[in-house]
Amino acid sequence: MNGASTREHPRVDILGVGVSAITVADAVGSVERWIRARTPNYVCITGVHGVIESRTNAELRRIHNQAGLVTPDGMPLVWMARLLGFSRTRRVYGPDLMRAVSALPAERGIRHFYYGGGPGIAEKLEESLRRANPGLSVVGTLTPPFGPVSASEDAEAVRRINAARPDIVWVGLSTPKQEYWMAAHVGRIDAPVLIGVGAAFDFLAGTKRQAPRWMQRSGLEWLFRLLSEPRRLWRRYFKIVPAFLVLALGQLWGSRASA
Repeated sequence: MNGASTREHPRVDILGVGVSAITVADAVGSVERWIRARTPNYVCITGVHGVIESRTNAELRRIHNQAGLVTPDGMPLVWMARLLGFSRTRRVYGPDLMRAVSALPAERGIRHFYYGGGPGIAEKLEESLRRANPGLSVVGTLTPPFGPVSASEDAEAVRRINAARPDIVWVGLSTPKQEYWMAAHVGRIDAPVLIGVGAAFDFLAGTKRQAPRWMQRSGLEWLFRLLSEPRRLWRRYFKIVPAFLVLALGQLWGSRASA
């Protein structure tokens, strides 16, 4: 896959993953259109981690490339998209997208459901977003078990979500767990939009600190998160940061050589 796709927004191939060359406003517009049309879609909010995992995982790569949107969650993907010719690309960060969609006028009647997070996180998230957006319609929350989910537990979760009749299910699991979940449940869940936002649940609930904006804009959010949770994240970043740098430089060199 090279350059723009035939989907609603152009996509740029970054190491085999078609990343949507969009802005936050573009993403919000797509979500609203899918809700009006009742067409089932899922959104992967993907940074370097998701791209590198997809390099060696064909199923995860397929899930990304079949998503309604694959938003550039980190500045490295934004810079890559711009260098590959998609100059209007902006960062579409999970917490920012969640804030923007939650801030849509209440009279539009969008119904939200929060699936994921640790114990009590979805409820804190609901409280925080309701304070910021009076009139926000949150029709349910559900925290799945930490470990494997049985078929009967999964069927019950689908039943509960569908009974609440949401328009959007926000999925707060880790990557790639949330991508697998969305791909397995799109169509089974009646909501037209599933959006995997990962740690946005914790950030917007106030249980984890976000990196300062200057670090986000500089592409250093990974360093902030590593310093905040070194035991959990050092192996991940030790693997993905050098790998992305080498592979991205190789792709850029190849694209210029063939131009």
